[in-house]
Parts: sequence; C-alpha cells; structure tokens
Amino acid sequence: MKTLITIVLLIAFSLTGSAQVNKIVGKWKTIDDKDGSAKSIVNIFKATNGKYYGKIEKLFKEPEKLCTECEGSNKNQPVLGMMIINSLVENEGKLTGGTILDPKNGKIYKCNISIDSKTSNLNVRGSLDKGGWIGRSQTWIRIK
Repeated sequence: MKTLITIVLLIAFSLTGSAQVNKIVGKWKTIDDKDGSAKSIVNIFKATNGKYYGKIEKLFKEPEKLCTECEGSNKNQPVLGMMIINSLVENEGKLTGGTILDPKNGKIYKCNISIDSKTSNLNVRGSLDKGGWIGRSQTWIRIK
C-alpha cells in the first residue's frame, strides 16, 4: 500500500512540474528595463527534439533592426525572426540549461526561465555563470 501511495505522489509531483513548463510555452511581451515600454514579442515553443526555444515574432521599435553586435551566423541578420532562446530543458517545473541572446549587445548568456506563481508572469534570467548568480532578470508578460 505504501508503494502505491508513493507512486501516486511521484506521478502527481511530476505532472505539476510539467504543467508549470506548459504554462511557459506561448507568446510573451518583453519589457524595456529603462522605460517600461514593450520591446518585442517572443514565442517560446517546444521543438521535436524535446528542447525549448524562443523566437522574436514582433519588434515594437525598429522592426528592421539588424543584429550588428552579434557574432557567427546571426551577425548583421534581422532581429525580427531571430531565435534568441536556445536548447532549454525542463527541470523541476523550470526551463534551464540553455542560452539566451541579447540582440542589443550580441552577447549570449546562460538562461533560466520560470513562471511567477503569484502574477503568472515569466521570470527570465540571463547569467554569465552556470549558477545564475552573475546576471540580470527580466519579467515578461503573456500575450493573450
């Protein structure tokens, strides 16, 4: 009987974490840290490889902007349509283990994403270190 209860509890907890990640999938409005205005809309999705990605679908300012500071294949490419969130994996109801690109400065950071349980907004953390200590957080708002 104890084994059955343990199995049921484990399934319930794993479904809860998965439900949290399912809330992350969708379209999100990014906000400018300086003036609070909307910057872009990013669509976060789960790819067929099981990892999560995010693509810029709309730019509110400078829709023709190029990523002049980017390196590699993103160099001088349009920011609109650019994949900025790459290879995140589900871990305890959060997305982690991948990267996020800041098109403004062309830098790539380690990334962690979670849902704020009180506001249902998205907490997006870009950091220089794996632990997430050295970096910056943003709040994104779901598009309905």
